[in-house]
Amino acid sequence: MFNFFNEEIAIDLGTANFLVIYKDRVVVDEPSVVAFENESGKVIAVGRKAMQMEGKAHENIRIARPLKNGVIADFHAAEHMIKGMLQLVSNGKKRFTPSYKMVICVPSGITEVEKRAIRDSAVIAGAREVYLVHEPIAAAIGIGLNVEEPTGHMVVDIGGGTTEIAVIALSGIVCDQSVRVAGDTFDSDIVHFMRRQHNILIGQPTAEKIKLAVGAAISELQEPPADTSIRGRDLVTGLPKQVNVSSSDIAHCLDRSLVKIEEAILKTLEITPPELSADIHQSGIYLTGGGALLRGLDKRIASKTKLPTHVVEDPLRTVARGTGIALKNTGRFRFLMR
Repeated sequence: MFNFFNEEIAIDLGTANFLVIYKDRVVVDEPSVVAFENESGKVIAVGRKAMQMEGKAHENIRIARPLKNGVIADFHAAEHMIKGMLQLVSNGKKRFTPSYKMVICVPSGITEVEKRAIRDSAVIAGAREVYLVHEPIAAAIGIGLNVEEPTGHMVVDIGGGTTEIAVIALSGIVCDQSVRVAGDTFDSDIVHFMRRQHNILIGQPTAEKIKLAVGAAISELQEPPADTSIRGRDLVTGLPKQVNVSSSDIAHCLDRSLVKIEEAILKTLEITPPELSADIHQSGIYLTGGGALLRGLDKRIASKTKLPTHVVEDPLRTVARGTGIALKNTGRFRFLMR
């Protein structure tokens, strides 16, 4: 009877996407967005429905992204978003609210105050037990690496708000770098590029569509995607306007942000102990997170570091899979934080 009222879930609380693993499968994969009615404060929509309202809402609707740079920036919105996502797990079929045992992944550079904010939001949303796991370790587990053995593995997780770079061995992070350059930064770069190059104003959702359609890290791709046509507002005339964008254009505008990620990778390699450097030289670098899907990014990093670079299978869900495995082994893994 006690188990009937208690459920175990793993959460990838990302800046861009919120993923929930329940009974070994991903049951929720939604954007981390929540929409409120301003007058009443009532939640109108969560996830994909809320994202569709972004940039189109009237003054009585407030669109909130509760997480910024991988941590909770809006405590009230985060609480409602977690509650809304948990309701999606049950599809509204349950007559009671169960208490949850949660494992939530967090950035490696998180502070104690930010950890407390995540724990408090989870408890208010119905958590009985809350465990935290660092994103690079969850990613390594999701890739299938044995994090408990004395062998070094380098993981680069390019998410929505932060890029986490870590060298992992013996169930812990030996050295790491966390830079606040990731998917959201790429979107901002594209918005500025379109404004500067084409005198056209676009929103963040449109910038993300451009990134998905023709996003690239190098200008010379073997099989470049077809140019995409984008509509926005002409800054000169104020009228709607359409322009074409190519992958080489996006590679050029993302170059400055990608250089910062490369520098962070090189800095991590510089402070890596020599024995672990030998392991990384053999196994290479593993790229995960949504940013790993940028065309040619693995070739760019391999060229810079002279190390084999692998884009893992299904990089968007790697961290969530690893968090799910950690959930099933909370007694075994010493790196879980309570």
